[in-house]
Amino acid sequence: MQKLKFAVVGCGHIGKKHLDVIIKEPHAKLVGLCDINEDELQKCAKQHSDVAVFNDFKAMLLETNADVISVCTPHGLHAEMSIQAARASKHILVEKPMALTSKQSQQMIDVTNKEGVRLFVVKQNRYNKPIALTKKALQENRLGKIFMVQCNVMWNRHKEYYSGSSWKGKKELEGGALHTQVSHFIDLLIWWFGDLKQAKTITDTLHQKIEIEDCGVSALRFKNGVIGSLLWTTCVYNVNYEGSITIIGEKGTIKIGGKYLNKIEFWDVKSYPLPKNVKLDDQPNNYGSYQGSSSNHDKLFSDLISKIIAGREGIVEGSEGMKTIEAIEMIYE
Repeated sequence: MQKLKFAVVGCGHIGKKHLDVIIKEPHAKLVGLCDINEDELQKCAKQHSDVAVFNDFKAMLLETNADVISVCTPHGLHAEMSIQAARASKHILVEKPMALTSKQSQQMIDVTNKEGVRLFVVKQNRYNKPIALTKKALQENRLGKIFMVQCNVMWNRHKEYYSGSSWKGKKELEGGALHTQVSHFIDLLIWWFGDLKQAKTITDTLHQKIEIEDCGVSALRFKNGVIGSLLWTTCVYNVNYEGSITIIGEKGTIKIGGKYLNKIEFWDVKSYPLPKNVKLDDQPNNYGSYQGSSSNHDKLFSDLISKIIAGREGIVEGSEGMKTIEAIEMIYE
């Protein structure tokens, strides 16, 4: 299979993750790096000395022969950069959230369709082993009718997480905690139970001096009738506590837990025991001073490459990624 050429814009924590995966993927080649932060750019350039380096995104689009642009910049820049990449005839892999609004998301989809390129959205938690086991049980209707779902995202983000960033905690560039900490969880709920129909929400900023919320709770109803609750916070003392989804169905109950949806804490499904000898070894993304969602970008990149070259299904594309943004808007409203 041929190699796809990648260029990465944004050399922060998640950009470095993309770089690490690209250089290890046998069917990928890194051809470009871009960041306006000269210090971050040079740190990455030292580790990738044979790669073209840019501090201007438009110049990178013009001067590299990349097939795919990985967009790893602050959330508020995702839409415009993806649109620019599409107009330069590049496929796009955009980190979550794909944009801050459904209007921006639709503009991204429209431009990529017009230009004949593909738009992919990073949803690496779909590859978690507990998630895959649960998805299989749901697809096979092992739980019967689903009554309720409970989702908790109880994490810690310390003061320095915000004060040390030029964009985190700022409404215009981050959006809100649902875009950052909770986006993957909402994606899974929609993947399993369909589009959101109704949300009744309370949010507040109780701990940090930021423009966005650090606490929220919402009562949810999905179009298929499932009701649920979503609780999220970045105010947990000291370290992340839990990232979990509990499903209550007619024929079973499942709780996926741990801190990053990386453990099965309860599995009681009629005539469908948890498979034995399953190794639950998903690891979190480690950003030094804090950790985030599971680190399965390698599986996502493999699927993306196979999708473009061989048409294999699996990776989330723009129209599906937009469902999360629409749900976030409904929850905030």
